[in-house]
Amino acid sequence: MTRFGVTASKAVGSAVSRNRAKRRIRAAIHSYLPEVNAGWDVLLIARAPLIDAEWPQICEVLQDLLKHSKILKTEE
Repeated sequence: MTRFGVTASKAVGSAVSRNRAKRRIRAAIHSYLPEVNAGWDVLLIARAPLIDAEWPQICEVLQDLLKHSKILKTEE
């Protein structure tokens, strides 16, 4: 089982902004859960640009990050 943690520092903005950033990351993670290899502990840290990012861009960046880290299952 792979576990994900999401955090956002005060540099992201107000509590509302931090919570929104974390919700957006969690939603993006949820869309990739079936493709994730088991046995990982992943911590994602939200940054300020996430607040203004478009949804497809967030998903694309997360997918690139997971592929680069070899956390996503590869098609063989």
